[in-house]
Amino acid sequence: MPFISKIQRQTDYNRFPSSTPIVIDNGASYFRIGWAGETEPRVIFRNIVQRPRHKSTGETVTVVGDHDTALLKHFDCTRSGPRSAFDSNVVFQFEIMEYILDFAFDRLGANGSRIDHPILITECVCNPVQSRSKMAELLFETYGVPSVAFGVDAAFSYKYNQQRGICQKDGLAICPGFTTTHVIPFVDGEPVYRGCCRTNIGGYHVTDNLKQLLSLKYPHHMARFTWEKIEDLKMEHCYIAPDYALEARLFLKGSKEAEDKTRCWQLPWVPPPIEEPPSEEEIARKAAIKERQGQRLREMAEAKRSSRINELENQLHGLEFLLQQLAQVEEEEFSSFLSKTGYVSKQEIESTLTKVSQSLRKAKGESKVEQAENEEKADSSTSDKYPLINVPDNMLTPEQLKEKKRQIFLKTTTEGRQRAKQKRFEEELEREKKTREDEERRLENPELYLEQMRTKYKELYEKVEQRKRLKTNGGHANGNNSGAVGRGERLNAAQRERMRLLTTAAFDRGKGEDNFGAKDEDWQLYKLMSKDNDDDDDGADEDEAELARVCSRLQAIDPTFVAKPEPTPSQVATTEVPRVRLLTKEDFQVVLGVERFRCPEILFHPNLVGIDQAGLDEMTGASIRRLASKNEALEDRLTSSIFMTGGCSLFPGLNERLEAGVRMLLPCGSPIKVARALDPVLDAWRGASAYAANLQFQQQTFSRVDYYEKGEDWLRRYQLRYTL
Repeated sequence: MPFISKIQRQTDYNRFPSSTPIVIDNGASYFRIGWAGETEPRVIFRNIVQRPRHKSTGETVTVVGDHDTALLKHFDCTRSGPRSAFDSNVVFQFEIMEYILDFAFDRLGANGSRIDHPILITECVCNPVQSRSKMAELLFETYGVPSVAFGVDAAFSYKYNQQRGICQKDGLAICPGFTTTHVIPFVDGEPVYRGCCRTNIGGYHVTDNLKQLLSLKYPHHMARFTWEKIEDLKMEHCYIAPDYALEARLFLKGSKEAEDKTRCWQLPWVPPPIEEPPSEEEIARKAAIKERQGQRLREMAEAKRSSRINELENQLHGLEFLLQQLAQVEEEEFSSFLSKTGYVSKQEIESTLTKVSQSLRKAKGESKVEQAENEEKADSSTSDKYPLINVPDNMLTPEQLKEKKRQIFLKTTTEGRQRAKQKRFEEELEREKKTREDEERRLENPELYLEQMRTKYKELYEKVEQRKRLKTNGGHANGNNSGAVGRGERLNAAQRERMRLLTTAAFDRGKGEDNFGAKDEDWQLYKLMSKDNDDDDDGADEDEAELARVCSRLQAIDPTFVAKPEPTPSQVATTEVPRVRLLTKEDFQVVLGVERFRCPEILFHPNLVGIDQAGLDEMTGASIRRLASKNEALEDRLTSSIFMTGGCSLFPGLNERLEAGVRMLLPCGSPIKVARALDPVLDAWRGASAYAANLQFQQQTFSRVDYYEKGEDWLRRYQLRYTL
């Protein structure tokens, strides 16, 4: 509907005299309102009300009908869903109905609290008197309308199409609506309500069934299946199968015809970026950037090294100068001089001088051999620090014995550090030797060397990963570890042996007195348990160290090399599980196959959704039997003009399926003709508009004076005549 300003709506409203009726098609799905005599309603909106809260202010607002989602994003709709004034097809929530009428009259252009125009409003077949009286009370008391007329929407649609030659005076009107379906027989142009049939199945159930089927089929796309989108899919793709069982078997076989009838709904999908291998120019550019970064880091390291050397040299000169001054200090002033310097003794100053000298040599980058020679000289010079070690204990005083123990401890600690340094020094020499050999082999044949290094990296990586899988999953490392594993499967061989020894010690002693430890051989158990049976641990450490060396070497000589990430413990346990594949365009496609005819099939078989009622063809036969069980001429006239109206009559194949179903219920040779309305959705309002434009319409209304004088009981006998 095009946007019309409020001033323009009020201007149009004031152009109509008070005698012009207002026509309302109050459907369970959509609300339509307009002026009598016009061919199109002025306002159409969904017959629902929402009362959400504004997200920022918290104010509760009333939203009637369909609104743009861009507007509703400012409101919290989780606590208040769409509400309808209908229970099935009967109005029972008149508070909601008042909101809807307020909105409708405002959009029509009414600018006051009173409506000075007669009202023609539609209702369902055999509407309860309670609902009709409440609607009359709402229109008379709240809006002050002068008169009201109630009519059946299907009857107005039948009369509108009868005037255009679609159906005859005698016939059947079948109206599959939003929540119910009615069959109304017409004789001489008037509905005969004693022959009516109703079933609680309609377009709402078809949409809900389609929504449930698609949600079960595509649970990861449930957010896409909104009610409005499912309504569009239903009206665009669903159809009535001529033979449901035959159509289902056709799709079960997967034939070419079934494939042609399948429809696909493509959801929004953005393809993931394709990772192409880097070109030679890109590799060269990255190598140049890496070289510049390395040069910058080297310059920073050199500047930092120079600053460190200057700092150490200044500190070394200061300590040497301090020792020179200390040599000139007299013995009685020795302690006072040391207290000013912050040192406790001369030995502490010499020790600090030695450490600073070593740090300076290391910062200047002296070779490993020179450092080792200097350390040996320092060790030989420091051998005089422990003069009491070789002196017998009987020649020492108690204080000297304590000092001897301290010197022994210091010497042992120093020797341990020296051995560790020597070991690290030898390992460093070995690494440098391997690096030189690798560089020589690389210079001889770079391609062969690179291929050998890649092969070695792959072998070492697989070996390390295999050892981790064995350590995590025990002996079940063949990919069959998808289920849970017990503790025994997670233990390695050494741990299982320890568990066996513990079990033997605990349970193989019999039921007598516990005398474990009485024999010397019992204590051998602890030696066996503490024995390091994990012979592979050293090998594992060596393999991991070699893997790290090869990886760093490949990163240095091959710019395209990418190291495999180190797996986490949870990833190690599930190494054999296949990786999740990337989503493709097909994963965002909703395929409508058997759902196209399975959902609207509930109009003929409501038991498919758990409703134990009759379908359209059975209802047609029941209505004919009620009205013309012994009048064959009337039965032929009724079946010769079966009229379909309502939103669900738009399904392709509905007329043919209904004709085939009714033919099975009637005698052979009975005339059957099924016709659909010109516009099954709007013909009810158009028929009511044409009816209200007739000059005799005022005689069919129920005025406000009649309401106050005769009361609600008169509404029980009120019935509109459709032939004027």
